Amino acid sequence: MKKTLIWIGTVIGAGAVMALAFGAINRDRPVRTISVNGECLTTVKKDKVAITLRVTTLAPTAAESMKRATDKVAEITKSLETLPVEMQTTQFNSYEKTEWNRDEQKSITLGVETTIALEVSANGMTTIENVLGQFAGATDVYTENLRMYASPNVTKVALEKCLGEAVENARVRADALAHGDGMRVGKMLSVSYGTQMAESAVPTYGLMRTKMALNDAVAMDAAGTIVAKDAEVSVSVSAIFEIK
Repeated sequence: MKKTLIWIGTVIGAGAVMALAFGAINRDRPVRTISVNGECLTTVKKDKVAITLRVTTLAPTAAESMKRATDKVAEITKSLETLPVEMQTTQFNSYEKTEWNRDEQKSITLGVETTIALEVSANGMTTIENVLGQFAGATDVYTENLRMYASPNVTKVALEKCLGEAVENARVRADALAHGDGMRVGKMLSVSYGTQMAESAVPTYGLMRTKMALNDAVAMDAAGTIVAKDAEVSVSVSAIFEIK
C-alpha cells in the first residue's frame, strides 16, 4: 500500500513538472502575427450650404477701421437673427495697408485695413439666397466661398460605419494570407486608422454681389460642381492580427 502511494505521488509530481515545463515553453514561444491594411470608401449627402460674408474696411486709424468693421458685422448679425442660420467668425485681422508708388518710387501708407469674415450656414440654398439678397452690393461687404458640405452629425455616422468595414476588410485579407500558409487568424492585437473627406467648393472671391450671380453659381453646381456630387469619405486602417 505504501509503495502504491509512493508510485502515485511520483506520477502526479512528474505530471506537474511536465505541465510546468510545457507552460514555460508556451510562454516563451513568440506570438506569430500578420500586419495588413484595410480600406473603405463611401459617400455622404451634403446637408448644409454655407457662404462667407467678408467685411473689409479701410480708415486712417486702427480704432476707426476696427470700429467700422465691427459695427458692420453687428449689423449683419442682427439682420440674420430672423433667419434659420448658424454664424461663426472665421477671420479677424487688422494691419497697416501700403502701396508702392511708381512715380515717387516709394511705399505709401493707405491706412489701416480691418477684415472680419463671418461664415453663414443653413440647411438649404433658399436661405443662403435670402442672405445674399440682404447684403448684395452692401458697402464693405464681400461674399465668397459658396459651398455645400456634410454636417458633423452626418459624417460621424458614415465614418463609424466605414471604419467597421475597413477593419473587416483587413481581417478578410489577413484570413486569405494566413490560409495560404495553413494558418488561421486569431484576435486583433492593435489597429490604427486615418480618415479623409473630399468636398468641393465654389470660390467666388467677391464676385457674387447679386442674386443673379448666385443663380449662375447654382446652375454651375447642378452641372456637377458641388450639388450633384456627394462628399467622399475614405477610411484606411493598419491592423495586426495574431495567427495560429
